[in-house]
Amino acid sequence: MVYRPLRYEQMMKAAEGMDVRARRMFEGMAIYSGEKMFAFLVEDEIGLKLSPNEYDKAITLDGAEPFRASETAEPMREYVKLPKNVLDNYDTFATWVRKSADYATGQTVN
Repeated sequence: MVYRPLRYEQMMKAAEGMDVRARRMFEGMAIYSGEKMFAFLVEDEIGLKLSPNEYDKAITLDGAEPFRASETAEPMREYVKLPKNVLDNYDTFATWVRKSADYATGQTVN
């Protein structure tokens, strides 16, 4: 049986048109653009890797917090756990996904 976090299809739709692939990692799934990981999915949570400027903006969103791959893990550096209201708004979520992928691949535009 193939494991897919609950938000997998949503992530793939938001990243449509981008060079992305998914790979199982630990208890979740890592999402890559080319060879660079930019997102991590665990069940219904998504953490995105963001530039320092975008991280500072994202972490102030109501419900956002540093992303942890598990409850006992240390926060993943540069990754923000996006709040449910962002995840549930396709356009907003897709914008954050693009920012994350661009940053991870060195295409950051601020």
